[in-house]
Amino acid sequence: MSVEIRLLGQDDLPLLLSAGPDVFDNPIDPELARAYLANRDYLIVLAVEDGAVVGMASGLFYIHPDKPREFFINEVGVAESHQRRGIGKAVLSALIDAAKAGGARYAWLGTETDNHPARALYRSLGGREEIMALYDFDLSDDR
Repeated sequence: MSVEIRLLGQDDLPLLLSAGPDVFDNPIDPELARAYLANRDYLIVLAVEDGAVVGMASGLFYIHPDKPREFFINEVGVAESHQRRGIGKAVLSALIDAAKAGGARYAWLGTETDNHPARALYRSLGGREEIMALYDFDLSDDR
């Protein structure tokens, strides 16, 4: 069994929708998935084995008036049944390659300090670890 690593395009909505619940944090919303794939600044790479989605990595390009094009790595996920097989590294490597091909000169991500497997993965790909504080803001109306 081989795992195919695939950068998705607009025509890949059915494949994205077929992803099981253990690859993404939440069920995939078809309208959000369609909008994601239609946005050229959003990238998503899937790992597919025997027609089943077993891993993913996603991110987005952004620009700022005083910085070159950057890429934010949003999420990496691998089905529990497929962890520790190099799939996370493969999808993240493909995502970084696509970001570089898309003109990004810098990429970054964040993870929890106790997420040791993720931190090891990011270091294995040459990521430099910087410790920082994270602040989040609840922007919902019911806060």
